[in-house]
Amino acid sequence: MTRIIGVEQTLTNVEDALKAKGYEVIQLRTEEDAKKCDACVITGQDRDIMGISNPVMAGPVIDADGLSADEVLQRVDKYFH
Repeated sequence: MTRIIGVEQTLTNVEDALKAKGYEVIQLRTEEDAKKCDACVITGQDRDIMGISNPVMAGPVIDADGLSADEVLQRVDKYFH
């Protein structure tokens, strides 16, 4: 089963790394986008603006602030494996 990972629009390097690993990636624009995801990756700046700090999804919300794309990928992999 392919996991759907929502990624904030500014995190293109994270998006590319997740796609290369086989994850389906969608860009987070609204709270509705987050509801479709198994996990979300954000920078932390938009946590409250997008409403993702509220429990709109069952999966993790990963704050990519200060992390490399590889570190984010490791956290996503750890959650799903």
